[in-house]
Amino acid sequence: QSGLVPAYSAESDSEDEGAEKDEKEGRLTDWTIIDGLSLLCQTGKRLEHAFIKLDLKDKALTDIVAISSYIHIRFLDLSNNYISDLSPLAPMTHLLWLKVDTNSVTSLKGQPLAEFTFLQWLSVASNQLVDIEGLVGPSLETLILSGNSIQKISGLQSADFANLVILELRANQLETTSGFDLPNLRKLYLVIQGWCLMQILPESCSFHLVCW
Repeated sequence: QSGLVPAYSAESDSEDEGAEKDEKEGRLTDWTIIDGLSLLCQTGKRLEHAFIKLDLKDKALTDIVAISSYIHIRFLDLSNNYISDLSPLAPMTHLLWLKVDTNSVTSLKGQPLAEFTFLQWLSVASNQLVDIEGLVGPSLETLILSGNSIQKISGLQSADFANLVILELRANQLETTSGFDLPNLRKLYLVIQGWCLMQILPESCSFHLVCW
């Protein structure tokens, strides 16, 4: 026999139709997830392996509930969708890298960022954020918040962001940099409207600043 042809199944047809309907309505399906998986690695269990990278950019997604069972993912790209609720990511506590650019996130409060204790790189650029309330990142080294509508950045303190070295805040509505204390910061990118009111930054920090 040169090959096997799967038998016809009305049930499989129904499943396919259901998946197509979910995709059209912006709901993430297991088929879409499987198509985006890569980078097979060993997990904490000695003989167990799992894919740890998932690319879901440009999928017109609004609902990502189906992702919650993929707990071994460490690198996740959700950019260029219509996602506002990140709560389905809560079980993905091994995340190291997360990109949520160009979505519909209006607030970080109530999002599961506190669960990502190993997260080192986070980008929530080009969303609809007006503040950073709810943002935590004990292991974050790079934080990108460019392209939102943030006016104040109070809450960025060394106690919660001790490892942060790169911060990007360009294309927001900032009026001042007061409100953060990041002694380990090395690179800061931002634009400040109106008066140029710069907080004293660490001598080791190089920054790119535009005022108008």
